[in-house]
Amino acid sequence: MADDFLGRKMEEYRARAAAPAVRKPQPSLMRLLLRNRSYRGYDTHFVVREDQLRSIIAVNTRIPSARNAQVLRFRPVLADEADKVLPHIRLGGALPELHLPLPGTEPRAFIIVCTTVPEDRYVDMDLGISAQSMLLRAAEIGLNGICIGAFDREAIRREFGLGCEPLLVVAVGKGAERIELVEIGADESRA
Repeated sequence: MADDFLGRKMEEYRARAAAPAVRKPQPSLMRLLLRNRSYRGYDTHFVVREDQLRSIIAVNTRIPSARNAQVLRFRPVLADEADKVLPHIRLGGALPELHLPLPGTEPRAFIIVCTTVPEDRYVDMDLGISAQSMLLRAAEIGLNGICIGAFDREAIRREFGLGCEPLLVVAVGKGAERIELVEIGADESRA
């Protein structure tokens, strides 16, 4: 009797095609929100790759934009250019006595977020949605970040030859801090 090798292989193929695909479980939104903390110190031995930074920026093609204006533009900054950003940002404004980032924990990758139109409430809405979405994507791929609004806009614009107005700098890397969440009451503030 002849071996029905091809027949068996075809049956195996059909069975695999009919079976539900096994997907790697994705972290829940709550898990991503818990991972998404503001890191001011980074492991400088970890190098953020260009594809990782572009993957983070790419979320902006999937999020809403006020009036569908899509006025935000993004300038990735990798390790070789990080030293151009560092003198122009200020981290930990509420903790000036700490002089953050601590030496040896400086971020080595950034995303400069710019606008093509004058800043207004709609641009600011888009900026907030964009920044949070990018930080959630960073958390999803195992990275950390922080939104930096305290920076010298003119120096950043000049340093990178930007034709648009910089609104925010997002630092990205592998966090080197241990973050602890502290609950506060409704009538309390950490500001």
